[in-house]
Amino acid sequence: MTNFFASRKGIISVGLVIGCLAALLQYLGNPGNMGICVACFERDIAGAVGLHRAGVVQYMRPEIIGFVLGALGAAFMGRDFRPRAGSAPIVRFVLGVFAMIGALVFLGCPWRAILRLAGGDLNALFGIAGLIVGIGIGTLFFRQGYNLGRAQKTYPSVGVVMPLIMAGFLALMFIYPQVADEAKSGVLFYSLKGPGAMHAPLFVSLAVGLLVGTLAQRSRFCTMGAFRDLILFKQVHLLSGVIALLVAAFAVNLILGQFHMGFANQPVAHTQGLWNFMGMVLAGLCFALAGGCPGRQLFMAGEGDGDAAVFVLGMIVGAGFSHNFGLASSPKGVGPHGIAAVFIGLAVCLFIGFTMRKKTA
Repeated sequence: MTNFFASRKGIISVGLVIGCLAALLQYLGNPGNMGICVACFERDIAGAVGLHRAGVVQYMRPEIIGFVLGALGAAFMGRDFRPRAGSAPIVRFVLGVFAMIGALVFLGCPWRAILRLAGGDLNALFGIAGLIVGIGIGTLFFRQGYNLGRAQKTYPSVGVVMPLIMAGFLALMFIYPQVADEAKSGVLFYSLKGPGAMHAPLFVSLAVGLLVGTLAQRSRFCTMGAFRDLILFKQVHLLSGVIALLVAAFAVNLILGQFHMGFANQPVAHTQGLWNFMGMVLAGLCFALAGGCPGRQLFMAGEGDGDAAVFVLGMIVGAGFSHNFGLASSPKGVGPHGIAAVFIGLAVCLFIGFTMRKKTA
């Protein structure tokens, strides 16, 4: 299994599966052009546990839980569970915070940018262009010796912390399910309207998350890595999987009547092209400096990478900041302080990139 998913046919197969499942999740109840969005779903989780009070985006998304637990299972099956940590964790946390801020200015992670385009949302073109530019800036730092340092082998207990957190989140969903017409059930918050109130059936979402987590861990699927490898090494292995995701989602959207081309009136999107672009420049640079897109960070956390787990926690906390301080966008446009946050985030990333370079003799 490992050899197949590491091959060109394997990564294409994974992209096709993810694209089909994402479009089906939208059909079964997830928000429009948001069958899977790591940033948006982590934002919903942040709301579910009360890190922000934006009532329209609060739900404990089972897909995210499944990504981590599926990756954990795949890592054990493939003898690939490698507990490690210690590679500039505080920097990774900060990068996670600003990655989420940039993604919420755009309103989506790299996966959702692809899925938005597959659904006909032409605003996604600005986001994808910004993502590529941000990753491109990151590759300039790579060429100059940028490095967060080497992670060290550590205790197995460190490697299972994030999977245990996700298992705990799942347990909370079962202990405190949503009561009809109640915005709070026990300790969890639930949206009564808006994107947070739109979701596929719990067990379907969880099953999809587990399957995607398994396949992505085996194949090393990563949208950031796809563009990084193309720019740095002229390699298209990972990119072929991303293209397959786009094609599959586009085809399923056409079949299900979910394709609507244009800029205006797209679901959970705004038409401010410059800030769609700039938000993803920030996010793409953060993903590059941290070594993986938000999906890949979840999969690495599932296979024992404590540093990736810190990045994930940074994104969840960043979601709380974004909604508590007016940084996140809405269909009306960029939040009142979102533009300033993008420039601050870019300054922080440039500081990290310039100061964390190994000097060559």
